[in-house]
Amino acid sequence: MKKLLVVVDMQNDFVTGCLGTDEAQAVTEGIRSFAGSFDGDIVFTRDTHGGDYLSTQEGRRLPVVHCVKDTDGWQIVPELKPLSESDKCLKIFDKPVFGSEELAQFAREKNYDEIVLCGVCTGICVISNAVLIKAFAPETTVTVRSDLCACVTPESHLTALAAMKTCHIDVV
Repeated sequence: MKKLLVVVDMQNDFVTGCLGTDEAQAVTEGIRSFAGSFDGDIVFTRDTHGGDYLSTQEGRRLPVVHCVKDTDGWQIVPELKPLSESDKCLKIFDKPVFGSEELAQFAREKNYDEIVLCGVCTGICVISNAVLIKAFAPETTVTVRSDLCACVTPESHLTALAAMKTCHIDVV
């Protein structure tokens, strides 16, 4: 079985930085352990903004400058950085918006049997990437590890998980 793990936006700004949460900090070690023993390919996504962030639609709706390319907040968290730089990681997808069309195309072209997602934020970038992958590769099993995801609040986490289930994404 050909499998892919997608580690979504486990970056300093989302874990301990300006948009960090206790929930994101709480899943970091579990993601490190799971990813370290994952039997398949691994990729990361990285939220990536420029100095013009506040003039974008996202910036006007979420006026918190974060994940500006090449800043400390943009970096993968220290617990996962070694894995993201290892031979086990095929690619890091820098994405200026919530979901990565490039990742979805990659998933379709590589013809994985199962794609597993974990990371942050469940209700924004995890759900966006899971739905895009499902749309681009509808016969691929897409699974989200609910215990290895975090959102702004526990309630928004649960709402996102329920929405993904309705899109035929397996939530475990």
